[in-house]
Amino acid sequence: MIEAAKYSAFEVAPNGNLVEIRALRSEDRSALISAVDRSSSESFYRRFFGVRHHFTENEIAYFMNVDFINHVALVAIVEEKGCPIIVGGGRYFVTQPGNAEVAFAVVDQYQGQSVGTALMRHLVAIARDAGLKTLVAEVLPGNIPMLKLFEKSGVHVSIKRKPEVIHVVMELS
Repeated sequence: MIEAAKYSAFEVAPNGNLVEIRALRSEDRSALISAVDRSSSESFYRRFFGVRHHFTENEIAYFMNVDFINHVALVAIVEEKGCPIIVGGGRYFVTQPGNAEVAFAVVDQYQGQSVGTALMRHLVAIARDAGLKTLVAEVLPGNIPMLKLFEKSGVHVSIKRKPEVIHVVMELS
């Protein structure tokens, strides 16, 4: 059984960087805010469907308050100049028994380097172990990299397109 709150795994990215995928910790607050600060307005818009570039204290508290049962959050860590930094994050929120909503964000500089793919793979393993049957996501039609990530996730994916949003359902069993 996977203990999500203590989860940690290492991967080598295609560019040779060592990436740690691990559970979000309470001491990650400032590193998480720093990752948001390094993300472009476009990346922020694709993740949060709105134009803004910061969180309120209540929103930060919500993102940091993870119980690892109904709300699981992983971060991707790499070293830059000898210091570990957060370069991406993925999480799911249980919306009803067996189902959860999933979301990802990767700092622009690290997009296209398999960070999102690694986060997805580890979240799927945790979700399956927790007995979840489906993960769902709402994706903006122009967010092609996220749609490709889901399609290449190794799980059955169904997509319903609407003009303003694409609804993605991933079957885990």
